[in-house]
Amino acid sequence: MPNYKEDIQYMNIIRHIMNNENFMILSNVKHHNITRLEHSLKVSYYSYKISKLLHLSYKETARAGLLHDFYLEQIDEQRKIKDKIKLFSSLHPNIAVNNSLKYFSLNDKEIDIIKTHMFPSSFSIPRYMESWIVSIVDKVVSTKEFGHKFQQKIILARIYLYLLVIVSLF
Repeated sequence: MPNYKEDIQYMNIIRHIMNNENFMILSNVKHHNITRLEHSLKVSYYSYKISKLLHLSYKETARAGLLHDFYLEQIDEQRKIKDKIKLFSSLHPNIAVNNSLKYFSLNDKEIDIIKTHMFPSSFSIPRYMESWIVSIVDKVVSTKEFGHKFQQKIILARIYLYLLVIVSLF
């Protein structure tokens, strides 16, 4: 991952979130083979870069991308598969929205980005291009984190391909 800390504009956008002690608890929550904070930073930064490239609302995308998995529940191995699927697909986006609203001001687009990032696993269809971007980037980043065999160029090529498909739909 490119060093997001060197991107001053990006850091200015997310600084208030990163300074929130409740959000920073994610640095202690496991997500695939890393922490949920590391995962969220990747999704946020890649989505920010793509949105900026496409002249979309990159500030909202960066913020909502960072908050998309702002739930503190740990998925333990002992949970029944049905409970895991329910938490992943429909519950955790709503929990993330509620947690985000407790500590930050969000507009409708940011709420939609967070709420719909699990599409199509959940039934919430993204309403904005930025929501589609975060949803796709989240899946690609998760695939990379989960199966270390993918190279970064393949991941970026998939993101580009998905975006071409989405843009052609509009």
